[in-house]
Amino acid sequence: MSAEAQPKHYDFIVVGGGPGGGVCAMRARSFGKKVAIVEYTEHYGGTCVNLGSYPKKLMWYAADLADQSRHYPAYGFPETQTSPEFDWASFKRSRDNWVTDHATAYAAKWIRAGVELIKGFARFVDESTLQITEKDGSQYLVTANNICIATGAKPALPSDEEIPGASLGIDSDGFFDLPMQPRRIAIVGAGYIGAELAGIFHALGTEVHLLIRQETVLRTFDVTIQETLTSWIEKGINIHKNTQVKKVEGIKGGVLIVHTDEGESIEVDILLWAVGRKANIDGLGLDAAGVKTNEKGDILVDEYQSTTASGITAIGDVCGRPSLTPVSVAAGRAVAARLFGPPAFSEEVLSYEFIPSVVFTHPTIGAVGLTESEARQQYGDGVKIYSSSFNALYFDFLPKKEPSVYKLICVGDEEKIVGLHIIGQGSDEFTQGFAVAIRMGATKRDFEKTVGIHPTSAESLIFMLY
Repeated sequence: MSAEAQPKHYDFIVVGGGPGGGVCAMRARSFGKKVAIVEYTEHYGGTCVNLGSYPKKLMWYAADLADQSRHYPAYGFPETQTSPEFDWASFKRSRDNWVTDHATAYAAKWIRAGVELIKGFARFVDESTLQITEKDGSQYLVTANNICIATGAKPALPSDEEIPGASLGIDSDGFFDLPMQPRRIAIVGAGYIGAELAGIFHALGTEVHLLIRQETVLRTFDVTIQETLTSWIEKGINIHKNTQVKKVEGIKGGVLIVHTDEGESIEVDILLWAVGRKANIDGLGLDAAGVKTNEKGDILVDEYQSTTASGITAIGDVCGRPSLTPVSVAAGRAVAARLFGPPAFSEEVLSYEFIPSVVFTHPTIGAVGLTESEARQQYGDGVKIYSSSFNALYFDFLPKKEPSVYKLICVGDEEKIVGLHIIGQGSDEFTQGFAVAIRMGATKRDFEKTVGIHPTSAESLIFMLY
């Protein structure tokens, strides 16, 4: 092969242009390395920017405003100002334009940092070589000393063989493609995506049916969160408990009939599957590089994010770690620092302990650390629980009082806080500060010695009694 035909070589290639991959690439470049990002789609910024956190949060804001509009009379505004009509189509156009602008800005940021953007689909030839296929079908090879897989995850869907008619439904990505607001929707899934979308649709006036396999939503969260949210949202959302879909009939884009194992036939306009996500590894050629996955399809990594193949790392959702943008970003920073930074970073790893998470339901939820069941399994009788149930001042003034429930999980004689679980107004914003305190080893006594801010909901965490 002639010198001109040799594959272009890099110090580091990141496959996938989401938040984690982008940060990883830019940090590697900051250490003076020759770096490229491979991205096939125009969705720069990954799921978070295009089909996840950002557009979902904008929808949540719209739904929250709809909720607040119903409170106008209690707060002194005339009845004629209530119940504004939501213009789904107009909002979708504005939201999509905003997303496009931010996706473009992500790519521009990489390029300004000196990272090369390779537009194409990457497939491993071996552990240091990638075949790039461009959209016109042309192919070429690139090589790197180190390659990081950051391709994220995608919605999991049942097949028509598993559930006849399943393909008549959409997934959470399809939610953002809906041109108009459906009058009736069935959402299948008890996880955070299903719960969040159910809340958004309900607040905007859609008739919502939420189908869950057990008694509560958010089953990976603390039982107090599960029970509080389930009992609250079923005041307006039709929750079909202990239910599974057996068959779907109808026409996509028309009326659908969702048949359940409980003998129900639910007529809706849209069926949305929110039954989990799976690693986005199709076509990557992992076997050719010696990259192994587990039985779920997640890439196997160690504490350094290293895969089973030399020189190949993986970060974010593709390796089954918590599906949170800040987790993939932190992992990406750690990988780049360890591989290319000064000696002080040679053992840089991301700790997955005390990672905060938030659910944008109505009301919002925040969680840090162990659930009560996890704590009792780990610490036995050394667990002490503090909890408080109340109405935030804003809702205490209203006839319909949204709940707030706070819970601290402490262990040992010093009552070190190992878990915090809160639901109620503002939980999404102030969880972050408490996460810092808990990660630093805060005890219940530390909370008690802190002067509270009054009148706020957050001060209830300071003074909770056993």
